[in-house]
Amino acid sequence: MDVASPAHVVATPAPGRQTRPLLRWSVHAAWVLLLALATELRVGRFGFHPSDQGFILAQAWRVLHGEVPHADIISARPLGSAVLHVADYALPMPLFFGSSFLAMVEITVATIAFATLLTRRRVLEWGPGMTALVAAASLINLNAFPLMAWHTVDGIFLTACGAWALDAGLRTGRALARRGGLALLGCAVFVKQSFVLAVVIGLVWLVLHPATRTGARRAVRLVLDLLALGAPGLAYVTWVSLGGGFTEMVEQLTGGLPAYGERLLGLWLDDPEVLTRAPVRELGFFAAIAVVLLAVRLPGDRLGVAGRVASWVLVLAGATAVVWTVVDGRFTGSTRWADVLWWIVAVSVPVNAAVRRKVPWAALLVLATGFMISLSWGNDTPTLLCGTLALTTLLLLGQLVPPRPRPVPRWVTATAGCVAVAVCGWVVVARHDEAAYLDVAHDRLTEDLGAVTPAMAGIRTNPSTFTFVRQIRDCLDRFPAARTAILPDSPFAYPAFGLRNPFPLEWPLPLEIIGDAPARMLARTDELNREGGYLVLFQTDSYRMLATGGPVPESIPADTPVFDYLGLEKAIQARLTGRAVTCGSFVGKYAP
Repeated sequence: MDVASPAHVVATPAPGRQTRPLLRWSVHAAWVLLLALATELRVGRFGFHPSDQGFILAQAWRVLHGEVPHADIISARPLGSAVLHVADYALPMPLFFGSSFLAMVEITVATIAFATLLTRRRVLEWGPGMTALVAAASLINLNAFPLMAWHTVDGIFLTACGAWALDAGLRTGRALARRGGLALLGCAVFVKQSFVLAVVIGLVWLVLHPATRTGARRAVRLVLDLLALGAPGLAYVTWVSLGGGFTEMVEQLTGGLPAYGERLLGLWLDDPEVLTRAPVRELGFFAAIAVVLLAVRLPGDRLGVAGRVASWVLVLAGATAVVWTVVDGRFTGSTRWADVLWWIVAVSVPVNAAVRRKVPWAALLVLATGFMISLSWGNDTPTLLCGTLALTTLLLLGQLVPPRPRPVPRWVTATAGCVAVAVCGWVVVARHDEAAYLDVAHDRLTEDLGAVTPAMAGIRTNPSTFTFVRQIRDCLDRFPAARTAILPDSPFAYPAFGLRNPFPLEWPLPLEIIGDAPARMLARTDELNREGGYLVLFQTDSYRMLATGGPVPESIPADTPVFDYLGLEKAIQARLTGRAVTCGSFVGKYAP
């Protein structure tokens, strides 16, 4: 190890050698922040929808005010993301702008972490070409997904960074890095229980690594490592238990609809003909190329020049299939392009292992992370890992070609990387401009929500959604109350306007209404009737209408039916004894 070399023991490093690592780290930190800021300025802030783009921030707002997960906040998932995104409120930016910016930082850092594990090279050893390639992969990881605080993004970030730190700690013998990585992996499961596999991976990695079987006091070291891995879970359960929510936590976390990843694993089982259609057909092309490449590379260099040429041709063909999968996918979940890329990696792993006589463990980690992402109710496909999946395949293919007699000039790799970043950036911008997430095309995003509340400064949306948000502010001005709820699809309003939600749910979607949630919501309604001091607004239009820029009326009759999912909102409206009010497109009950 470097720390044991005579040069480090005897000689004093030159000043340049002391400052160069700091300079290189600064350069890498700068490009990450600049990429995130540029993406937020050009993509993330354009388009807004009142539903899930404020969901995690609303939960973080409640945690920030001392509410206890599961006891005060009903959730089908652990509320680790709510705890993590309390940090969003400390950023020196408008809340929603800063939260989106931080989400892109998470995506980029996770991409860097996976790339470091795949290449087995430190970030400081990367040249401009590799750095640009990772930046391009980060943009593909974003694809058409909205930039917002989200538990899946947090799970990817914690898994990638935890594995990165754990690997570095095991290789260098640094206990802080090793245990910090284990703690991050332990945190991953508490943003979403589908990331429980991250804890299993960390445990297996720790126990099987040669570094844990050498040195003195191995038993004590292992116990401390296991404590680091379990510390986040112990802290979370203790917090919830002290707040009186242990029983509710168990019921809520085990009461949701299970997800098994069947859509990913059964890519072609429902309809085998999909293998002949884009982009799934690229999987067949890649599999055929991989079989031939395996036959060419297994004999080693015994095939001579013909084998080397064939290897390069086949690797380039495989890379083309990967690129074409991204092109054919068009950044839309309906095309299943993320599933195809996951299966391409699954084909690449055994081919790489057979040729190199070595299992690519980092690629298996990428596959496992993709599977964990797919365990979702809504976006049950690993789209948030597409860039990393594509990069993983390219790196695995690159390890199979014979080494070049002369390295590629740095200017060539740098130019190729910059072109990749430019192309990926252009495609991401074009895709978001065409139709922002649950919003309209870029040229119709004419209103800045900062005119309604400073927390949303810089966020652009269509006139209908702007009117909807403005009406909420007007209602709050007309009917001031200590406790305010907007049901069912406006969790953004609580952090945006600094409201205290009296109900234990921010967003009562059917899948989120678990356990005794209906009974608790109605019981809270009875408490509001006894205590007073509330305003409960009910939406009368579906959130889909806002997404298309449909009309938002400035006034409605008091008997206008409210929009709900399972009848819960109508039951709450009927049960509240406050004065019936109307305000813009909302009806409500008010008791000052």
